[in-house]
Amino acid sequence: MRSKRAKVRAGVSMAATLPMLVGALALGIPTAHAADHPLRDLLSGTRPVWATARADKGAASDGARVSARVYLAGKDAAGLAAYARAVSDPDSASYGKYLTAKQAQARFGATKAQVAAVKSWLTAAGLKVTGVTRHYVSVSGDVAAAEKAFGTQLHNFAKGSKTYRAPASAASVPQVLADAVLTVTGLDNAPHMATHDDQLPPPDTVFRNAGPFSSYYGSKTASTLPSAYGKKLPYAVKGYTGKQLRAAYGAGTRTGKGVRVAITDAYASPTIAYDAGTYAKRNGDAAWKTGRLHQVLPQKYTDTKDCSASGWYGEETLDVEAVHAVAPAADVTYVGAASCGDGDLLDALGKVVDNHLADIVSNSWGEVEAVQTPDLAAAYDQVFQLGAVEGIGFYFSSGDDGDEVASSGTKQVDSPANSAWVTAVGGTSLAVGKDDMYLWETGWGTDKADLSADGRSWTGFPGAFTSGAGGGTSRTVAEPSYQRGVVPDALAKANGADGNRVVPDIAAIADPNTGFLVGQTQSSPDGKKQAYSEYRIGGTSLAAPTIAALQALAQEARGKAIGFANPAIYAKAGSKVYHDVTDNPTGSGLAVARLDFVNGYDATGGLSTSVRSLGKDSSLTAVKGYDDVTGVGTPASGYVESYRRH
Repeated sequence: MRSKRAKVRAGVSMAATLPMLVGALALGIPTAHAADHPLRDLLSGTRPVWATARADKGAASDGARVSARVYLAGKDAAGLAAYARAVSDPDSASYGKYLTAKQAQARFGATKAQVAAVKSWLTAAGLKVTGVTRHYVSVSGDVAAAEKAFGTQLHNFAKGSKTYRAPASAASVPQVLADAVLTVTGLDNAPHMATHDDQLPPPDTVFRNAGPFSSYYGSKTASTLPSAYGKKLPYAVKGYTGKQLRAAYGAGTRTGKGVRVAITDAYASPTIAYDAGTYAKRNGDAAWKTGRLHQVLPQKYTDTKDCSASGWYGEETLDVEAVHAVAPAADVTYVGAASCGDGDLLDALGKVVDNHLADIVSNSWGEVEAVQTPDLAAAYDQVFQLGAVEGIGFYFSSGDDGDEVASSGTKQVDSPANSAWVTAVGGTSLAVGKDDMYLWETGWGTDKADLSADGRSWTGFPGAFTSGAGGGTSRTVAEPSYQRGVVPDALAKANGADGNRVVPDIAAIADPNTGFLVGQTQSSPDGKKQAYSEYRIGGTSLAAPTIAALQALAQEARGKAIGFANPAIYAKAGSKVYHDVTDNPTGSGLAVARLDFVNGYDATGGLSTSVRSLGKDSSLTAVKGYDDVTGVGTPASGYVESYRRH
């Protein structure tokens, strides 16, 4: 269910694009340090691309406060990436030979001597060390001290309609610490906020869908409404349940028994235990066993207003209920971040890796690639690589705005889904028929046209693009080896002859018009009461937990952790274990009729009637074979059991 990102990033320029990072970082390996002068080494990517001479507004005040994180490279960054590749490659002799969290830290983590040296350097410059983790040393101080420590000047720069502080040149570190420091974040103070990827996100007040509904695809026809594509339309489904999704994607008798799944989001719903239990009981899912749902939460939350904290409650609810619906015996751990900021989300991911809380991690959040800076990309990739060597796989929703042109003005993919070290999950429109029969899927992309005033036609049919599965070609991440030979050159080389990462890798249900039924405690319109209610929802943050749950079933079949799954996923490309999804599976146009409450919860504000065309994803298209809407396709009967052979 990924929600609209523009709400969080209002005022932030979306037109900027990152430079192509060839070599190590593009492959998920920490960037090499370039020599500045004999005593210092540059930290590549620490000066943001928007910090240009033309945008320079002058030096920042020496007394202004700076909070930064110095990420630690560890004792063998290149070895970490190499081992992560080897244990994830089905053709490698090291495939599946994972390390424990303790072993990974001992082999690749920063040494005590490295941490002590970094702390000494920072404090000698006048900065105060505010925290030390396995991944970074956090510091605070004034601009003057930060400039001394990092060998750069901090200036104010215009960025869109706002002004932010950033390094006027790349930051650097003493040469003797070059092997100890991965990167530094926080020297620029532009917003780095992720948003969750849901469609029709529940507002603070109750959200309800208006009927009529189909109970399965095509069960109820809108006979009194105008035709579209030469036929009468089915009403949108009320919302699929776990039983229908399990049947559509070939779950068989697998339940995810013995498998641990983690979910990361920001904040935490105060009613998640009640909501998840009530939903399972009402919709035929297995009851939650005692101790099967866990929460790992920070001591305090921050930025609750800027991040719209209550909106994240619905995200957690969807993710938890979707995982349990598809993998009812899996152990689920929710790890809540202190805010929607990248630093706090990185902390949540770090908790999963450092404590090996799960083998499969569902993440339904992200931001456009142009906003993610190279320093943050390096920090994320290091966590993903550590997860890979431990047998942990990360699954990220690919986004809900198609090619992002409509929302950001620039054709681009989302991050961290663009990382070569995660599985990016795209989205489909799913038709499940009578008796839970899989009928077809299209790539998720919606055009909307409203009913005319006289009720005889659809105004401007098929209407305007509203939402669709995120995908496309990265500008910053090189083409990973597992995509070569599967991803067409027309996509891989769209942004350069050397080839780039293409998103997504795999897909599942996402279209809110063929979406999932979710149950959540919400407030009454006057804010005086709270009550449990159910509504239909979609987005690639439905696709991500659905795939994560199916991977739990596959891991049960395999009998051991799957880990970073992309090499295995691509090795099966073109086989019958996938539904090869296209935009026109029936040979004619597809659409559903839908009624919505204008005020979002009841008929007092009136009803709106619309037709929603399916398979219309901005400039992206789902075609035979690999495509940038659905990747290699969606799991079919046989996918789960295919892991028994490895």
